[in-house]
This record gives sequence, C-alpha cells and structure tokens, in this order.
Amino acid sequence: MRRTKAEAEQTRQSIMETARGLFAERGVARTSLDQIAQAAGLTRGAIYWHFANKAELFTALRDAGLLPLFQGMGQMLREEAYGDPLNAVEEGLLHILHGLETEAGTRDTFSLISLKCEYVGEFRGVLASVLPRSEEWVGKIRAAYREAQRRQLLRPGLDPDMLALESQAFVFGLIRLWLMDESGATLRGKAEAMIRCHVATRRA
Repeated sequence: MRRTKAEAEQTRQSIMETARGLFAERGVARTSLDQIAQAAGLTRGAIYWHFANKAELFTALRDAGLLPLFQGMGQMLREEAYGDPLNAVEEGLLHILHGLETEAGTRDTFSLISLKCEYVGEFRGVLASVLPRSEEWVGKIRAAYREAQRRQLLRPGLDPDMLALESQAFVFGLIRLWLMDESGATLRGKAEAMIRCHVATRRA
C-alpha cells in the first residue's frame, strides 16, 4: 500500500513537471492533456486519475511553485522575527524577489501565471482564486503595517489596510515587469532598490 501511494505521488509529480515544461514552451492554451500524457509516457486516463482537467493541473502547479515562497515570506513577517515591523515587510518582499532570481521553479511558475496563460473558459475560475489565495500573506503585511502604526513608525495619515493592498499590487506588478525584462537592461538590477524605496516611503 505504501509503495502504491509512493508510486502514485511519483506519477503525479512527473505529470506536473512535464506539464510545466510544455506550458513554458508552448503556452498553456496550446498544450493539451494528450500532449502532456504522451510526453510523460502515460495514458490520458492516468492524467485524469490525478487531475480532473487542465485547469486543476495548472492550479496544482501554481500552488506547488508559490506556496512555499509565500509561506517563507509569512515567516519573515512574524513580529518576533524583526524588531521593526517595516523591516519585516521589506525583508518579506525581498524574499519573494530572491526566490524569483534564484529558483528556476519559482521563476517558471510566475512566468506561467503572468505571461503564458489566458484566463478564459475553464481558467476563469483559476483567475478568480488568485486574490483569495493571497489573502493570508496580505493579511500579515496588513498586521505589520498596523503594528508599525501602533509604534508610531508609520508616516501619519497612512491607512495600514490600504498600504497592504498597495504592497500586494506593487509586488505583483514588479514580478510581471521583472519577468518581461529578460535582458535585465531595464528593471531587474533595480528591483531590490525599488522594494526598499516602496517601504521607505511609509516610514515616519
């Protein structure tokens, strides 16, 4: 039984890795489950045993690639990790940038989400799930801004809730522009400084 479960998980991971490669090469819309099955050396039925459809497979890829990254960011945003909550926000955002720069799987996953998927048809539900799934780490950023306000570290007149949403929009926009700047001539070398500037503008 244990071996069967292990083999099933190995097959699932093989499907996901094969799909990630084909999605990156051809785009999500132009890649069929038949092509994924053939490339993985499996039957279409084997794909359906693990995933109900292509959207579910894509969602599994997204979560596997990004959840560890955002969980790491959440750890950095714990108040006890840093004496200054604004430093915690800065380090958390830099953690995402570092993952983008150093982890091929993270980079590929962001690329699939941002540049290589059309969110139409069965994928409309995938798009609708993006913001709710990001609420956990946005909530931790919100808590850090509120704590900074309580300690009078936040610039007067700023709303911590709005700042958290702005940071969410900032980081997703930064990721997309970073991915588009493949030559690195425009933005990639400035991304760290942009994050530091983003947080510094909030400081009292």
